[in-house]
Amino acid sequence: MSAGDTKLSICSDALIMLGASPLSSFSDGSDEAQVADRLYDDIRDTILMSYPYSWSLKKVSLGRLVDAPINEWKYKFALPGDILGNPKAVFYSGAVGAVTARDFELFSGGLYSNYEAIWLDYQFRPEPSAFPPYFSNLLKHALASAFAEPVTDQITKGNYYHALAYGSPSENMRGGLMRVAMGIDGRDRPSQSIQDFPLTDLRG
Repeated sequence: MSAGDTKLSICSDALIMLGASPLSSFSDGSDEAQVADRLYDDIRDTILMSYPYSWSLKKVSLGRLVDAPINEWKYKFALPGDILGNPKAVFYSGAVGAVTARDFELFSGGLYSNYEAIWLDYQFRPEPSAFPPYFSNLLKHALASAFAEPVTDQITKGNYYHALAYGSPSENMRGGLMRVAMGIDGRDRPSQSIQDFPLTDLRG
């Protein structure tokens, strides 16, 4: 893991790549700080959601809400507060090898089903200190690509770092350091699926 990494340090490293000074804080009044603070979250989430990194996945037992849903379903469950995107898989059992559920619906921030218990595999946002080095490196290059034009007024720098982060246009943003990150995570992923992970209760 990239011990000690923070949003500030990651953004500072991206700015250093562009020849700019590192940030002292996001409230230092500089244009660089404003750009970094506004763009970081969206770029981080986009990269995370582009691939199911093993270190960004959780399995939880959903908390069933007391109020009955006003639709065709019997039960409503609260989705995790830290969920990123849609669930990766839904189950009616927490047992290893459980069959994936299909009889449910997602809307209005909840999961609806006729089953009394629901388990969920989903992706979340780890803290920057938990990012593996290969992901931090990818994120810094992606940020440098996005920061380049507003910080340096040089589109060529943005194109350069975009190519390093994502590869050529023909690779559909699956090349470069993105390919490296996916390859390392896939190689290091345990043979067990997420279904084998210990369950974490989620209280609604």
